[in-house]
Amino acid sequence: MESIHASEVKAICKGKMVTKHLNEVNEVCMQKGEFGREDKGHKESEDVVRLSVIAKSYAGILKELGEDVDRQGLLRTPLRAAKAMQFFTKGYRETTDDILNDAIFDENHDEMVIVKNIDMFSLCEHHLVPFFGKVHLAYLPNKRVVGLSKLARIVEIYSRRLQVQERLTKQIATAISEALEPAGVAVVIEAIHMCMVMRGVQKMNSKTVTSVMLGEFQENPKTREEFLILTKN
Repeated sequence: MESIHASEVKAICKGKMVTKHLNEVNEVCMQKGEFGREDKGHKESEDVVRLSVIAKSYAGILKELGEDVDRQGLLRTPLRAAKAMQFFTKGYRETTDDILNDAIFDENHDEMVIVKNIDMFSLCEHHLVPFFGKVHLAYLPNKRVVGLSKLARIVEIYSRRLQVQERLTKQIATAISEALEPAGVAVVIEAIHMCMVMRGVQKMNSKTVTSVMLGEFQENPKTREEFLILTKN
């Protein structure tokens, strides 16, 4: 398995203790199963290598910010940050096919199905800071329904990537439409963006709302209105 050489890490970090901890990444991850025990073999090896590379990069960033990467509080920060970033972006390693397998059922139901207030956390692709909020979604079944928890899982897949809210909204709606082929799909996201709160205009109470309507929700104003009324908090 490929690994990061200690000399390469030292060139960036200039610190013996940081080098030691980064060299321990592979062993720690393999022993404790940091990536989830279901991931085995080649995929697990690739994840360990990626974690080593990301941790090395974080150590370099900290040093360039003027931090002492050898001080006690930062010794394992590159490793922790790397593991956190892999979790925040785990949606790149998942697909809707993976989660919807055996979860779609034939059912003679054609009335609106709504799941609202799904918690959503994502990272803005422009500044790598969080945006978070609620997702409300609905679909009109066309003789096929899906396990309700799977709708929340679809939100999770696409939100755990580097995103812009507009694209995220469309990806969720498109994924549901392609999987179920319903008569219509509606998705609304309300989110707070830390790039607006912590930096830039620094507007603490601003929210961004995006929506995508497909099929009956786009074509039929009454259907759209019913969805919007039912998802109001």
